[in-house]
Amino acid sequence: MILDHIGIGVTDLARSKAFYIRALAPLRIRVMLDLESWIGMGHKDHAEFWFGRVEAVGAPIHVAFTARSRAEVRAFYDAALAAGGKDNGAPGLRPHYHADYYGAFVLDPDGHNVEAVCHAAE
Repeated sequence: MILDHIGIGVTDLARSKAFYIRALAPLRIRVMLDLESWIGMGHKDHAEFWFGRVEAVGAPIHVAFTARSRAEVRAFYDAALAAGGKDNGAPGLRPHYHADYYGAFVLDPDGHNVEAVCHAAE
């Protein structure tokens, strides 16, 4: 791991919290800190993914979350769409990255490109 945590801006904290709770549940990522203007999510000993209220989002970012299996990638994709995300790449192999790169991409409510990826062969 090269990053300790990452934070992104969102225009509607409640909407984004609802989206990320549902979208990231299949990856066992949960809210760890709920502050007045920032939400921290993770699954181990500290929050690794943060989002907070901003007036306007500049350029959308891309963030990829690790999945333990291809089934988790598919579950993330389904949950994210059900939570209001927009398809940005259905679950599948992306061999141009490497032979076992299996990912899915969804745009969050602010247009950030959110991915779940599994690198394991199946």
